[in-house]
Amino acid sequence: MNDALPSPARILGPAGLIPFAGLALAALLLPEWRSLALIALLAYGATIASFLGAVHWGLALHPAPGEEGAAWGRMGLGVVPSLLAWVALLLPLGPGLLALAAILLATALAETLAARRGLVPGPYLRLRWGLSLGAAACLLLGAAIA
Repeated sequence: MNDALPSPARILGPAGLIPFAGLALAALLLPEWRSLALIALLAYGATIASFLGAVHWGLALHPAPGEEGAAWGRMGLGVVPSLLAWVALLLPLGPGLLALAAILLATALAETLAARRGLVPGPYLRLRWGLSLGAAACLLLGAAIA
């Protein structure tokens, strides 16, 4: 598996934290926009949780030699965050934001286990943990505000 992380991933990945931080800060600092900011934070978090699955579908649809047997696990990992994020959208704001933080961190943990089997590249995993921790911190701040 190629361990090089493309330049766009190093730029666009961290840029994806901007809405998390902006919405959490808006909820904290702008009481008149708090409800809208928290709803938007919940929706963005669910969108990102669903986005994470696409990585694993891509790996499953174009497996490296010898990794064909990982397709079911990869595709399962691709579906579960989306389903859980959908449930989080149905919860009240505070619990929904907490659930999304847990979903993002649990997905990173599952990817860590996959990396130990050589199924996820190390540079991707390091990027994902940084992004997951940043996003989870913003979601937890939103949950505290809610």
